[in-house]
Amino acid sequence: MEVLAALNLGEIAQTFSKMGMFPVFDVAYYIVSILYLKYEPGSVEVSRRSPVASWLCAMLYCFGSYILADVMLGHSPVDYFQHNSHILLASAVWYLIFYCPLNLFYKCVAFLPVKLVLVALKEVVRTRKIAAGVHHAHHAYHHGFFIMVIVGYVKGSGVALMSNFEQLLRGVWRPETNEILSMSFPTKASLYGAILFTLQEAHILPVAKSTLILGFTLFMATSKVVMTARHSHGSPFALVESWVCHLLFGSPLGGAEEDHHHAPAPASPLKSKEELSEGARKRKTKKAE
Repeated sequence: MEVLAALNLGEIAQTFSKMGMFPVFDVAYYIVSILYLKYEPGSVEVSRRSPVASWLCAMLYCFGSYILADVMLGHSPVDYFQHNSHILLASAVWYLIFYCPLNLFYKCVAFLPVKLVLVALKEVVRTRKIAAGVHHAHHAYHHGFFIMVIVGYVKGSGVALMSNFEQLLRGVWRPETNEILSMSFPTKASLYGAILFTLQEAHILPVAKSTLILGFTLFMATSKVVMTARHSHGSPFALVESWVCHLLFGSPLGGAEEDHHHAPAPASPLKSKEELSEGARKRKTKKAE
């Protein structure tokens, strides 16, 4: 207790929760989001063939959570686009990642040590978005706990819940990649985080919001940095989820882990996937010549 008192954890959490996200944290969020867009097969070809479609996909990756949350709360889906500085900043990041000469910007931000820092900063923004989504829903629906969870979940999940629509913009249709059917770690964590922030907002969880923001941010940043460094697509929740699903729904014990092991894993990390698509594009160019 003396150590905690010396650290003054409450004051640190309060300062951290009031820290502004623009522009440093937001830039990191845009870089990582658009980086993941470039990793998608065919995205480089789309950026050459149809820059407008590529830009729209990039904006969905950066602002898809705001669009979906606004629709759910009865606001205009283009409401967030009134923030010109954010749109211009995200557009600049998109241009540099896809069109910078010699791919210099992409190579810099995809360099693993740099990428790990950016991933950690992105999780700071994700946590703030979950907390803000729950708080916004609480003002509109004071006792709508499920609405608070859903809005916070949507704010944290980003474009993942709109992935099929985003794929259509790139001319791809893969319904089996529906995020609801096969939830990734960030999507699951956003759901659990939305539940925690809803309990805190309803004064059921006896924790200060600033402390919860700090604690959840540290968990998310640490988890994502470790997973990115190890090129892992697993989930820290897999073991617990396996037991809970077995007890409540009769699912086979260890099903989540078995599904993960038996699922066709990518032959290489995300970075090399993008390089493969880039190589395929170059081979097509050579054949045309």
